[in-house]
Amino acid sequence: MKIGVFDSGIGGLNVLKELINSYPNNIYYYYGDTKNLPYGDKNKETITRLAIKIINFFIEKKVDLIIIACGTVSSTCFNELKQITSIPIVDILSGTINYLNNSNLKNILVFATKRTIESHLFRNSVKKEIKEVATPEFVPMIEKDEIDNLIIKKYLNNYKDIDALVLGCTHYPILKDEFKKYLCDDVLIIDMGKILVNNLNLQNSSKQEIYLYFTKIDNNLLKNVNKIINCNYSLKKIEK
Repeated sequence: MKIGVFDSGIGGLNVLKELINSYPNNIYYYYGDTKNLPYGDKNKETITRLAIKIINFFIEKKVDLIIIACGTVSSTCFNELKQITSIPIVDILSGTINYLNNSNLKNILVFATKRTIESHLFRNSVKKEIKEVATPEFVPMIEKDEIDNLIIKKYLNNYKDIDALVLGCTHYPILKDEFKKYLCDDVLIIDMGKILVNNLNLQNSSKQEIYLYFTKIDNNLLKNVNKIINCNYSLKKIEK
């Protein structure tokens, strides 16, 4: 099976890692639009245009499934993307929203990009007490591999009485251990990638192939890729 996964940068690699762990013997194509990150501060027209370009890339690769491993794209233009191809497309948010609605959790904090928070998708779709917080500093510092605990503490110190923290951007699982430092032990940290993969029912093919494509490559990117993906892969830069 050929599976396409994409995000604005390295965040979606966390989803790809979960896919590989659960369904190792497939052909995976990953597209990270590192040249244009972050997506979270862009308008809908720009995000849609960039996402359509990626969808067309996967169409050329003849993939069987496309996974939007980006909360911003999922909350901004998921419906538009479904209209341009017959290839099944799965977004990163729906599974988590269903999980929250079927849980016993009451007070839920969502950290996500500015664009995802402005969509109010969680507040409008989850029948719980939802606090939505835009965290625009997180993606740049993750991509640069420059974790600033003062920034993390600034956000979490304002929200103590919560049952769960939703990592509403696929970059954020990289900060999970840092978040734990400022949360009570009984606060559930929800990784959308894990939920998405748990909801899939895929078949394994006979071999594993992993192709990573990025629109911009630098040393920080290479270091981050090697931290997340612990198996053989081919990495290329997209020139056009």
